[in-house]
Amino acid sequence: MADERILIVDDEEGLRKVLKIMLSKEGYDVQVADSGADALQILDREAFDAVISDIKMPAMSGIELLKQIRARDPGLPVVMMTAYAALDTAIEAVNQGAFHYFVKQTSNEEIKLVVRRALEISRLRSENKYLKHELKKTLEPRKIIGRSPRIQEVFDTIRKVAKADSTVLLCGESGTGKELFARQIHHWSRRATGPFVSINCGALPESLLESELFGHVKGSFTGAVRDKEGLFIVARGGTFFLDEVGETSQSIQVKLLRILQEREIIPVGGQKPVKVDVRVVAATNADLELEVERGTFRADLFYRLNVIPVTLPPLRSRREDIPLLVDHFLQHYCRVSERPMMEVSDEAMQALGHYAWPGNVRELENVIERGVILEEGPCLTLDSLPDRVVSQRASDEALLAGIDADGNLTGTLEDVERDYMMKVLEVTGWQKKRASTILGINSSTLYRKIQRYGLDPEKTPTSEDADS
Repeated sequence: MADERILIVDDEEGLRKVLKIMLSKEGYDVQVADSGADALQILDREAFDAVISDIKMPAMSGIELLKQIRARDPGLPVVMMTAYAALDTAIEAVNQGAFHYFVKQTSNEEIKLVVRRALEISRLRSENKYLKHELKKTLEPRKIIGRSPRIQEVFDTIRKVAKADSTVLLCGESGTGKELFARQIHHWSRRATGPFVSINCGALPESLLESELFGHVKGSFTGAVRDKEGLFIVARGGTFFLDEVGETSQSIQVKLLRILQEREIIPVGGQKPVKVDVRVVAATNADLELEVERGTFRADLFYRLNVIPVTLPPLRSRREDIPLLVDHFLQHYCRVSERPMMEVSDEAMQALGHYAWPGNVRELENVIERGVILEEGPCLTLDSLPDRVVSQRASDEALLAGIDADGNLTGTLEDVERDYMMKVLEVTGWQKKRASTILGINSSTLYRKIQRYGLDPEKTPTSEDADS
């Protein structure tokens, strides 16, 4: 692959040049060193996928260089070159950990084959860094549950986009399952056999995020005692999921733009760009177009990310999926807790169906997990649910109590609208943007109605206006 890096070590300038020309034509990024000491200095500054070294060199032999490399990075494949007279030494090098050897009279095609095999080992080394973490998820894969038309539309879209290598931007509120859909895109793509690497951009400070994403070279900052591969290199050949990409700083955004435009990165403290081969799937719960207007998010990066936008529906807009999700989470947590399968009372299911779920599927999962842990009986009841879930159902019933037996309103329509609007504002913690979405009106209309009805956030203990 064109982004793989090879270091050639030989004291003979002619052989160095021949090998560099030959392997560069294969698309590799080739560096050369004229001695073992020079090679170690280069390895301290830069990361490589394979090393090709002569065995017989003055000052430091290839065998000694091999020992030094294995002490620093045991997984880095080292291929030894030898003359016929030093064949026994080459075999000794393999016994000490060299990947392979070839004699200098070997044909070019055989040398290329050995190099390709060494680089295959290097790729496996990068992928195996995440093997244990990914294996745990593979043994019990998370399912995307839903049969509603809204969720089926999303499935149809990601089936189509998965086959391409285009950048995808998943948009949706927190808890709607953006990482699950990103994994599904990876699973259905041609990169499914490659690694899936994810990072939450909002969970790390800028300096640490930059190092994690792009890697760093030794000595680039305090604590950088050796070169470190960034996650974009680890994800080579696979998919990189950038969660909450809207939380990145302007300087990080510039580097992300370079990746999408040039398919290359520059490690922290490095000078030379390194090619990367990844498919980027990004996600955000923010309105990036609004952030572009505000100047907090780069317009050019937004348009690069927004090649194929996919909007994930909130749980309140696909309430028919709630019973399916409840059953799924109930089975999972009963199995994890090693207890018999529980049931859900009709009243509890009605409460779950009425609740607005500002935290979406993640909040529903947490509610069911809590119920399974705390409920000692065989059934989840209203008493098993958090007060916020039960109180919203009671509030709905209070609204309906304003209708008589003939279906006529006992209060005015404005009374019902005011009470319902107040309830939604309380549930959302007076986050007006979210409340206007639930109510199906724009923000300016909501502001006018709040003023018209004299609604006051001080009337609710959860009043925290996130928009202010």
